[in-house]
Amino acid sequence: MAKCPACDGPVGEPHPPECPTCGVRLEGTTEAFAPIGGTQEETGTGVVEDGVGPVLVVHKGPDVGERFFIDRARLTVGRDPGCDIFLNDVTVSRSHAVLELAGTEVSIEDAGSLNGTYVNGVRVDKAQLDDGDVIQVGKFQMMFMNRGGS
Repeated sequence: MAKCPACDGPVGEPHPPECPTCGVRLEGTTEAFAPIGGTQEETGTGVVEDGVGPVLVVHKGPDVGERFFIDRARLTVGRDPGCDIFLNDVTVSRSHAVLELAGTEVSIEDAGSLNGTYVNGVRVDKAQLDDGDVIQVGKFQMMFMNRGGS
């Protein structure tokens, strides 16, 4: 069975226009997709194997399908190229938010951004993330997936 390039969820035959799991727009076949980071990678907090572990997947806005693996205790999010998760759009503050990983738990904290940080459509200062939560930073909407976590 074919898999979605963004979330690796199953995609039926014939391919629908959007992934039924994460909603990313599908174009053409996904059978030849080579996952990013498909090899074992050593990280500061453990081992990430074949994309197992917490990840943000862009599903609306610029760079649809891009994945950001949450593989360290602290990741900065913003428009500054020095941020760990670089989101290149004027709707994103230079230093927009911070993701924190503690064991299998992930939280996001707004860093005083102008446009705010949203989880499931609600503006938050700080929030614990659950599998399937939708995070919005500027024009970027990202789905949080905690595969292999809680």
